[in-house]
Amino acid sequence: MSLIKTPEEIEKLKEGGKILSTILREIRSMCIAGVSTADMDMLARKRMEEAGGMPSFLGYRISPDDTPYSGALCVSMNDEVVHGLAHPGRSISDGDIVGLDIGFWYKGLCTDMATTVVVGDVLEKEQELVHDTRESLVRALGAVKHGGMVSDIGAAVEDYLAPKGYGIVRDLVGHGVGHAVHEDPAIPNYREPSAPRVRLQTGMVIAIEPMVTLGGWRIRQKDDGWTIVTADGSKAAHFEVTVAVTDDGYDLVTPWPDQAGD
Repeated sequence: MSLIKTPEEIEKLKEGGKILSTILREIRSMCIAGVSTADMDMLARKRMEEAGGMPSFLGYRISPDDTPYSGALCVSMNDEVVHGLAHPGRSISDGDIVGLDIGFWYKGLCTDMATTVVVGDVLEKEQELVHDTRESLVRALGAVKHGGMVSDIGAAVEDYLAPKGYGIVRDLVGHGVGHAVHEDPAIPNYREPSAPRVRLQTGMVIAIEPMVTLGGWRIRQKDDGWTIVTADGSKAAHFEVTVAVTDDGYDLVTPWPDQAGD
């Protein structure tokens, strides 16, 4: 599996990424109090099928012995960091912080992205958590260019978030993407001296995804086999985009779903 995508592959990824962003933008607008998470998931499946693609999360297993993921859309609320399940028994409530994570196979290539939505009235510190998590991703993108290091990305996230006292999840990281849902290299959101030193190269396609909490960085998995929550019960936020590394920066493969026209 090549870490470097051809120009033709990158164009296909951009095409799929634009579709995926449009789908996530519609789901984001649907994320209001009283809406069933199952209805959000069904909309994601319907839109992907209409676009001629398919969900990359549905049926996904990290290893052969794992329970396959049951949806096309991850819906993670409040202390849930990622991989929250969408099912008829779960609905959005006023005051929820909702992470929406979605992946898409299109023309044989995969894109991945996530956003976090504040529903109704939340505490000011929770609003700031969501804002600062998104901003940390913006800072991370500023470190992406040919010849840079993967470690520069995590350093940019940490330099922005650590002084504010947030917990930066360490057991989950960003990743390469395109030929598979998860590829090398791993992309930590913090400084990790023991991590392999990987130089960014033009044509690499990576998903950068800060996962941030109002408490500590430690996490645990719920008994459903998928949902990851903060160990201390603190609220969490998550943003993700897929980008292609270029000579002088990056091309955004999955446009931001919270800014129309981006």
